[in-house]
Amino acid sequence: MSANSRPSGPPTQTYDSAFLKACRREPVPHTPVWFMRQAGRSLPEYLKVREGVPMLESCMRPELVTEITLQPVRRHKVDAAIYFSDIVVPLKAIGVDLDIKPGVGPVVAEPIRRREDLARLRDLTPDDVAYVTEAIGMLTGELGATPLIGFAGAPFTLASYLVEGGPSRNHENTKALMYGDPALWADLLDRLADITSAFLKVQIEAGASAVQLFDSWVGALAPDDYRRSVMPASAKVFEAVAGYGVPRIHFGVGTGELLGLMGEAGADVVGVDWRVPLDEAARRVGPGKALQGNLDPAVLFAPREAVEEQTRRVLDAASGLEGHVFNLGHGVLPTTDPDALTRLVEYVHTRTAR
Repeated sequence: MSANSRPSGPPTQTYDSAFLKACRREPVPHTPVWFMRQAGRSLPEYLKVREGVPMLESCMRPELVTEITLQPVRRHKVDAAIYFSDIVVPLKAIGVDLDIKPGVGPVVAEPIRRREDLARLRDLTPDDVAYVTEAIGMLTGELGATPLIGFAGAPFTLASYLVEGGPSRNHENTKALMYGDPALWADLLDRLADITSAFLKVQIEAGASAVQLFDSWVGALAPDDYRRSVMPASAKVFEAVAGYGVPRIHFGVGTGELLGLMGEAGADVVGVDWRVPLDEAARRVGPGKALQGNLDPAVLFAPREAVEEQTRRVLDAASGLEGHVFNLGHGVLPTTDPDALTRLVEYVHTRTAR
């Protein structure tokens, strides 16, 4: 089933939403808006409910996940919710010794560098993440006609965390493994593709209306390296969930030179960061794909008139696209004024009303 096919059985509540219509490149009543990291540190209500709760623990409490996921929908009136979690949750669920350290990010106790280390990456089963199924069931009941986006980290980005042992500026250990032992690298990404596919399937089967694959670090690669060493694993993930008929979004940072290849990997929607105008991104991606993006998150710190001017530039660049989902070119910055996001949603809705 393609993302343009109506699911079998009764129409779902979310099928005719502006967000899913845009993903399917159909006419929309207005340009839909959601923000990466819309649920999180920019919201005082988030900081209140997360107080004293470690990040990974908060991802495993269904009631807390539900509340945090709903907060930006209530406040900003965005057109889609995104499931509150972290890209390392499936790795933690299969027993990888890692933690998310405040101010640092995911830290892995024993990095994966040798073939025997692959044995630590077992298959993910639905029972490993039963809290995800429970939370999504609660969320879809609350959201009604508002779509829920499921997500996962892409194999390359997960591999980088596992190989480096944490966030990395230069990815030197990751690239050393990729170039120095291509067979081990391919097996590592293939294993991660299976884990990621299983995690996305759990979310879709629980009720997610779309999924996004985050390849946060893949902009560190040249196109030839991406095509040879990364794209097969990402394509495996997209193919694994193709039969569900839900839109599949692919996003990475600093990926201007990779946009065409990221579309080829199998996404229905290609996310674009703020470095490439959307009309140029459309040329690079080619026909048959919707685009998502791409206001610079830092613009939200400017005066209201400047925010609206930069937003108009994004909307103008998107005016000829087959489908457009308005978003930032990366996640909401932690110190962003929540009211600026609320105003931005209202502005895009009003300016694009058809």
